[in-house]
Amino acid sequence: MGTQRGLPTRMRAAALCLGLVLAGIAPGATSAAEGQLRIAKQFGIVYLLLNVLEDQKLVEKHGKAAGLDIKVEYVQLSGGSAVNDALLSGNIEVAGAGIGPLFTLWDRTRGRQNVKGVASLGNFPNYLVTNRPDVKSIADFTDKDRIAVPAVGVSVHSRILQWASARLWGDKEFARLDRITVALPHPEAAAAIIKGGTEITGHFGNPPFQEQELAGNPNARVVLNSYDVQGGPATSSALYATERFYRDSPKTYAAFVDALDEAAKFITDNPEKAADIYLRDTNSRLDRDLLLKVIKNPEVTFKVEPQNTLGLGRFMQSVGAIKNEPKALEDYFFVNPRVAAGS
Repeated sequence: MGTQRGLPTRMRAAALCLGLVLAGIAPGATSAAEGQLRIAKQFGIVYLLLNVLEDQKLVEKHGKAAGLDIKVEYVQLSGGSAVNDALLSGNIEVAGAGIGPLFTLWDRTRGRQNVKGVASLGNFPNYLVTNRPDVKSIADFTDKDRIAVPAVGVSVHSRILQWASARLWGDKEFARLDRITVALPHPEAAAAIIKGGTEITGHFGNPPFQEQELAGNPNARVVLNSYDVQGGPATSSALYATERFYRDSPKTYAAFVDALDEAAKFITDNPEKAADIYLRDTNSRLDRDLLLKVIKNPEVTFKVEPQNTLGLGRFMQSVGAIKNEPKALEDYFFVNPRVAAGS
């Protein structure tokens, strides 16, 4: 399995999250001036736009075109909870996480920090993979199983699993499988699925870890595809920020979104170069052919325009996971021409 530079264990990830929170002051009390941009990213190819952004220095490029020198810093975290804590403590300007954490923070910060989406990271199917031969569907998991997700009850993986549970057992049972989910970074969860013999018998992951599992363990199989729950290709991960950053740093914000759009086009037009950037940036030993297979997967689309996200937000509101119902994209995404046609 591929390795990542500075791969955190659960303890290191928790310590990093705690350090970020303690380093900040009251939530939302700090704000970046024009020219400062700190971005939190997590593990997997779903963050390839950010890998390309960093490698090609695209934010700096678009900043200079607007007459602004932008200092960009990329922070590696794991799980929507850690990312959200970093955003609210003022330690980052832009968070990278699942649509689930975005809806949670949008709901909780309305009238205060007013967190909203900035851009999609693209469309990627997320697979719930098991290494138990007798598990054919989510109904076959028992109390003896443990399903790994980046953040229990908060991550988009947890929300999709809840959505699938609600369809199978009814809305009142939407959290039925929460009791057997555990928080674990994708690289560690994938290693457990491939190796076998641990308490982890399922992993709701993302590319390339889910593909590594399927290739590395003959018993591994897909139990659930997020696209099947969401009703087709959909944005599972996104970038989001506070209203203060959007309002007070308009040039930095615009340069960032323009740079993301260029990165998306770069990956689409240059999958081989994009693969090399990912391997270099993450110091990964991932098989290059497998990586290219993921990037070229017809189910995968690199674009900044969110797609098919509203349904998850409405589901979360219907079961009480959030109080406010999102009714249109502009409710939970900041206005920008590059994302305006999203859904």
